[in-house]
Amino acid sequence: MSDFLIKKAEKEHNLTGDELAEILGNDEINRNLLDAANRIREKYVGNDVHLRGLVEFSNLCSKNCVYCGLRKDNKNLKRYKLKPETIIDFAQKAVSYGYKTLVLQSGEGDFYTTEDMIHIVREIKKLDAAITLSIGEKTEEEYKLFRQAGADRFLLRIETTDKQLYKKLHPDMNHENRINCLKTIRKLGYELGTGSLIGLPGQTVESLAGDILFFKEIGADMIGIGPFIPNRDTPLKDEKGGSFEMSLKVMALTRLLLPDINIPATTAMESLNPQGRLIALQSGANVVMPNVTEGEYRALYKLYPGKICINDTPAHCRGCITGKIHGINRTVSKDYGFRKKIFQSKS
Repeated sequence: MSDFLIKKAEKEHNLTGDELAEILGNDEINRNLLDAANRIREKYVGNDVHLRGLVEFSNLCSKNCVYCGLRKDNKNLKRYKLKPETIIDFAQKAVSYGYKTLVLQSGEGDFYTTEDMIHIVREIKKLDAAITLSIGEKTEEEYKLFRQAGADRFLLRIETTDKQLYKKLHPDMNHENRINCLKTIRKLGYELGTGSLIGLPGQTVESLAGDILFFKEIGADMIGIGPFIPNRDTPLKDEKGGSFEMSLKVMALTRLLLPDINIPATTAMESLNPQGRLIALQSGANVVMPNVTEGEYRALYKLYPGKICINDTPAHCRGCITGKIHGINRTVSKDYGFRKKIFQSKS
């Protein structure tokens, strides 16, 4: 039955929650699932891999998510906040390495003024690069101002769409507000990015299926899927964590249901498997986000343990990932990597 469902998804790009859960619960069809996702990836988004240079510009956070190393109650983390000029400098260097998109990411909170963020976006926009912001929940007016300043995309991960699970994991946050922020971002004309963590305690295949259907319903343009990796400085330090295989399966099903979106091969995948990003690129992914932050800050943005490449330079990372991409007969894209909407949903 699961093989039939994979064929159905590859042809129709549509499955029910029960059908998704059945595939997620059956490990005998994993190879067929990943191969189907790879075929759909090639059909709809081609063999180009889009590189997004990631600037992790502050690890300050006002939230207390129980799985995250940046949570405000973690007293074992050395905190940092880059000056706007430093952020712009890192962006300039990244563009010189050939990046056409930059992702500006930080913990959540009001540690930078709206004026500072507008200045940063405007200056980086002058470099002829697409800009993705990943800075958390903001007001509609703030999202609007960042968009007007030149931000092209906004990444706001939801991590789980299961309301009860979300509440347990985010004690000082509101599920409905998170979804409203996503809808506002979409309304304002950003390319919308979100995503989920795989293997959270209490998570089921049914809730994972719900995540995938939510991504489709909200019309996301980019989805990041990665395993939950327990951090010793969080309340979930003793939990089992997510598996590489289940993360791949959720990613592959996301590709089958949203065939023309952008899907990154996440860094966390490679923290669990030395070839994780390459395997992900051959299982439906078409984006990689190398870190272009410099110096000690690479190690201090510690969402989870075992983060790769923390001792590398941005230039080395650029050369390394390019070589790996060429090694699997894929090419590095030379454009900005915007979603090209090819598939028209019949729903």
